Amino acid sequence: MDRIAAVGAGRMGRGIAVVFAYAGHPVTLVDLKDRDAADADRLRGEALAEIEKTLEMLAAIGLMGPEAVAPILARVDFASAEGAAEALKAADVIFEGVPETLEAKQACFKTLSELARPDAIIASTTSTMLSDELQGFVSPPERFLNAHWLNPAFLVPLVEVSPGAKSDPAVTQRLVDLLEGIGKVPVVCKASPGFIVPRLQALAMNEAARLVEEGVASAEDIDKATKYGFGFRFAVLGVLEFIDWGGGDILFHADRYMTKALGTDRYAAPKVIEANMAAGRIGLKTREGFLDYSDMDVEAYQRERLAAFVAQLRHMGAAKPPVV
Repeated sequence: MDRIAAVGAGRMGRGIAVVFAYAGHPVTLVDLKDRDAADADRLRGEALAEIEKTLEMLAAIGLMGPEAVAPILARVDFASAEGAAEALKAADVIFEGVPETLEAKQACFKTLSELARPDAIIASTTSTMLSDELQGFVSPPERFLNAHWLNPAFLVPLVEVSPGAKSDPAVTQRLVDLLEGIGKVPVVCKASPGFIVPRLQALAMNEAARLVEEGVASAEDIDKATKYGFGFRFAVLGVLEFIDWGGGDILFHADRYMTKALGTDRYAAPKVIEANMAAGRIGLKTREGFLDYSDMDVEAYQRERLAAFVAQLRHMGAAKPPVV
């Protein structure tokens, strides 16, 4: 089992500690801030108490039995600044979760570069800074990349892995393998603002706010539409898969109508939609779109996805028996 260090004893560090301890890994929460003994003890007690409370909550909602809380918690240790050197030298993978300022990141990575073994992976959990911007603070830079977790880290499966220009591909693969091994779903993306999910959800959240602003519907009804329409479908189909499912031609024409009707170019189709339309790559109907369906049993695929929709209906309590 790889030994994990989570640097920064705040919400993200504590969440990562829960994830890896749950999966059987020894984890050390590392606080690099200089504190007196009393303050270090306070933070240690606070962090471990929150982790224990999180584990008890997970047991209460059925993720595990209550008897698992104590052995999982026993895998989590805490190191204050004076014990950081020993903890970091023992770590195989280090996740940085200090405050989102360049100064804090730079100081942290300087310390990690000095104290960690040269073969240890260093990953930032930043949600705002690009791996290319941070990589220069790490030595050697090849062992650095971003690993963006979505809160709550102990429940959301996705982790967005974003290597920098100098990241060693073998390091990226090691981290992907580690995350898959603990049951996470890692995706790899370039160093780009907003990664994948924040970039998509920012558009959706802003548009929902505009609907309220324009008086199109109440906040309650917009949220209901999100849960039972928008979210319902995208819990089964990926966004690009959904384009292919309905047909890229439908999106192409919808983009044109919405752009004209609302008088804004925020609905204008990107060039790839227009190119796919021109080439006839519109999805299931042509067996090629964003995804390739040429060798697929399309009918079986559609049945499988529809069965997943039925399961989703039942999960939401929205599946009604037929009237016969």
